[in-house]
Amino acid sequence: MSERPGARPHILVFDVNETLLDLQALAPHFERVFGQKSVLDDWFHQVILYAGAVTLSGCYQNFGEVARAALEMTATAQGISLSSEEAQSIVGGIRSLPAHKEVPASLERLQSAGFQMVTLTNSPPAAVDAQMQFASLQKYFARNFSVDTVRKFKPAPEPYKMVAQELGVETSGLRMIAAHAWDIGGAMQAGCAAAFVARPGKALFPGFPKPDIEGRDLAEVSEAILRRAR
Repeated sequence: MSERPGARPHILVFDVNETLLDLQALAPHFERVFGQKSVLDDWFHQVILYAGAVTLSGCYQNFGEVARAALEMTATAQGISLSSEEAQSIVGGIRSLPAHKEVPASLERLQSAGFQMVTLTNSPPAAVDAQMQFASLQKYFARNFSVDTVRKFKPAPEPYKMVAQELGVETSGLRMIAAHAWDIGGAMQAGCAAAFVARPGKALFPGFPKPDIEGRDLAEVSEAILRRAR
């Protein structure tokens, strides 16, 4: 989706985990508990899969509960005995993830250019507030939105529509910025514009429409957004 010449710039809606914050900070926990860092990616894929499953099945649980359940399932599949302390060190660690290195400067550029920015995350409100404070990113965002409000995880259309309603715009007035193809696809199907942050190991899903902005990190994506605005 492209903006018409002279059209009002989109409100920028940011995913949080992996898009703004570096989930790989949890890798040492997985190496200690599971003996290999790669289990981190396996676990997070299960978290996303089962977040979708509980949405489709109508038995919503918040993201922390899904993450804990997926971790226990991963441990069982790996033949690992997981203590409650080890589980908490991993799931609780999501609240203290650092920002990717280029994120603060990129957000500063967008804020200085006058863009309105908010977050929309699968995490519960208290968790995203803690994340933003820990990573020193809250100053860039007017509001943090959580799927808990509608009790459906992204990429269901309800979270994107909820943000638009709360901000008093149509979904076409939003641009979702995310490092996940499923989030990009869900946002576009809901009527939003989108920008894909192609972090290492991430790729767009060819079955969804292609967003008009894509970059290897948030610096490239923010530059493209600024060019579009100019």
